[in-house]
Amino acid sequence: MGLREKYDHAIQTAKQLRFEGSAQEREGKLHFVGTAASEDDRNRIWNAIKTIPEWQQEIVADIKVKPGAPVAPPIGAPLQTYTVQPGDTLSGIAKKFLGHANAYMDIFNANRDQLTNPDVIRPGQVLKIPQPVHKQ
Repeated sequence: MGLREKYDHAIQTAKQLRFEGSAQEREGKLHFVGTAASEDDRNRIWNAIKTIPEWQQEIVADIKVKPGAPVAPPIGAPLQTYTVQPGDTLSGIAKKFLGHANAYMDIFNANRDQLTNPDVIRPGQVLKIPQPVHKQ
């Protein structure tokens, strides 16, 4: 069995998360190189890699996060949520919680597990509100 087959679960996880890169077998190691859409996606890929006990001897990885991707809150930081009300928009929610309507994509990206279009939200959905990103 080759390393690509052995780590197929990690490769499939990366594909599902739209990892922009590759997993190539070279010199007896599997090289994961590329960019994940978010810190959470990168962690999910790493978790899939680490399901194989020998991963430290078999994997060489350089998994970066896309520039401008939402930063994961510190471990232990309380996660703020908001339940969508009738008439809400992501830009309105962003203005209320993040201080700027144009931050709506930060909320959309934090909720890609349940949103497919930033213009479509439904009353009753519970959205994760990311920590405000302070731009200089």
